[in-house]
This record gives sequence, C-alpha cells and structure tokens, in this order.
Amino acid sequence: MLERFRAGDEAAFAEIGARYRPALFRTALTLLGDAHLAEEAVQDALLRAWRNASSFDSDREIAPWLYQIVRRCAFSVHRRVSRHPATVELLDTIPEPTTDSDVLESVRHAVQNLEPDHRRVVELMYFEGLTQQEVADRLRVPIGTVKSRASRAHDRLGELLARQ
Repeated sequence: MLERFRAGDEAAFAEIGARYRPALFRTALTLLGDAHLAEEAVQDALLRAWRNASSFDSDREIAPWLYQIVRRCAFSVHRRVSRHPATVELLDTIPEPTTDSDVLESVRHAVQNLEPDHRRVVELMYFEGLTQQEVADRLRVPIGTVKSRASRAHDRLGELLARQ
C-alpha cells in the first residue's frame, strides 16, 4: 500500500487517510485545543502528505511522517489564528460600497509600497502565476527565502489595506 501511495494511487491515499485521520485529529486537538482548528490542521496535513507522497520513503513507517506533518500544520494554524484573532468589530454606520476599480487601485497602491524584494515575489506569484519554486528559480534564491518574503508581503499588504 505504501508503494502505491508513493506512486500517487488515490485508493491507497484514501485508505491511509481513513486509517490515520482519527489519530492525527487527536494529535492536532491536543496541540490546538479546538476541534475546528484541529480538523483544519488534519486537512492541511493530509493535503501536504498527498502532494509530497513521492518524497515518502516507503521503507520507513508512515505514521511518524504523518504525525510530523500534522504537528507542523497545527503550529501553522496556531500562528495564523494568533496573528489574526477572530474578533468582529461592529461599525456604527454602514460603509459606502466600493467598486471593483476602487479595490484594484487600493491593491495596486499597496503592492507598490512593499519592499522591492517582497514586491517582486508578489508580482511573480500573483501577476505572472509562478509557483514558489519557480519564483525561487527565477530569482536564484532558496525556496525558503521566497516563502518568507511572500509571508512578510502578505502581512504587510494586510496592514496597508486595513488602513484604507
């Protein structure tokens, strides 16, 4: 089954998912303390496992590999939630509706105000449709650099757009 999973067999993936999902959920729930967030982490983990199936060493046990992925996903979910707490601010008045051109102009302006390295990553990923690996290859930088620049750019864009 592990060889089939590694080769991209959907039935093998479904079998692994059904077999390990409850344990992965318990692990994520222990780490996050929230069932909805735990389910999100498990979904992310299984998706990552599927995407990276070809890199799995089928001579090893799959459970530790899956647990490592779900722990990383749980930490990612935790970081995202702690950075952007789910609070809702009620407005005294209903804001004027914005047009698509207003939104596009705001986004363009925000992108132009990013640091050059961050702006270039955003432009390549979203305007040219490149993957992070393709961006890394084009800019001749490690993929980790692309990921951190993209993350910082997203955070900064959020700040800039929130002010408008």
